[in-house]
Amino acid sequence: MRKMMMIVLLGGLALSLAACGNSLAEQQQSTTVAQGQAMNSSGLTETRYQTIYKNSVFMGDSITEGLSFYDVLKQENVLAGAGKTAEFALEDIDELTKRSPKQVYIQLGSDDILWPVDNPIAYSIQNYAKLIARIKEKLPQTQITLLTVTPVSAKAVKQEPRYNNISDYNQALKELAEQENIGFVDLSPLFTSGSDALYDSDGIHFKPEYYTKLLDLLKDQVK
Repeated sequence: MRKMMMIVLLGGLALSLAACGNSLAEQQQSTTVAQGQAMNSSGLTETRYQTIYKNSVFMGDSITEGLSFYDVLKQENVLAGAGKTAEFALEDIDELTKRSPKQVYIQLGSDDILWPVDNPIAYSIQNYAKLIARIKEKLPQTQITLLTVTPVSAKAVKQEPRYNNISDYNQALKELAEQENIGFVDLSPLFTSGSDALYDSDGIHFKPEYYTKLLDLLKDQVK
């Protein structure tokens, strides 16, 4: 009788452990499925931007480069690099021509205003005008849109006072766009209260969230 009771107890314990194991396995499977759905959802969001901007190219400096660095857009839709200025961007005309975009968005200036010349803004705008002229010559059907230089944090301005000239630079950009009869987008609506959370640690560059906000702002202009 005692032996029979032990067999029954051991059998019950084995069934209990098996049921517990199945429950944990099911829970783990559910978690995995949920994570897979989240990843797919993220993938669809990225693909949506890549689809919308498949015929566009963004030219710029290291700030613009974040679009491809964070995989928000494909590398082929971004023509940017650290230290780029309007003058240096002239060297990218041949590559831009090869890509033959329907739209080109240009965001230069954050490095230009730091350039060691007597009047950095005037010098940069002069080269900006040359850049626009070259694009019009090589790609006459391409829609050109200038984007304003993004503001920096108060800490960044304190470390580099020349960032105080961003507002004046953007005004010069607006006037240039009017003269050239091309598009112009003021990005200041992206920088309302709470926008400090968009900045990376240096207060100049941005986290991935900024780039999705940027593309949402521009998407109505895409052909």
